[in-house]
Amino acid sequence: MAKKRGKTLRCPTCKKLALASGPEFPFCSERCRLIDLGKWASGGYIISTPLNDPETDDSSYYDAPVKKPN
Repeated sequence: MAKKRGKTLRCPTCKKLALASGPEFPFCSERCRLIDLGKWASGGYIISTPLNDPETDDSSYYDAPVKKPN
């Protein structure tokens, strides 16, 4: 009989295996979860480009060149 294996991922903080059934998933421990939270709180993670919502932003989403008629 084949042994069932649970889904695992690598902890984003320390790269150890973290079980999907674990209480701290996707982290391997509370320590790694708090390290990640601290990086978010201190601005360690940033989005490099501004996000534009096409429904609320009336500027052009893509800056495509405009063709002039001949």
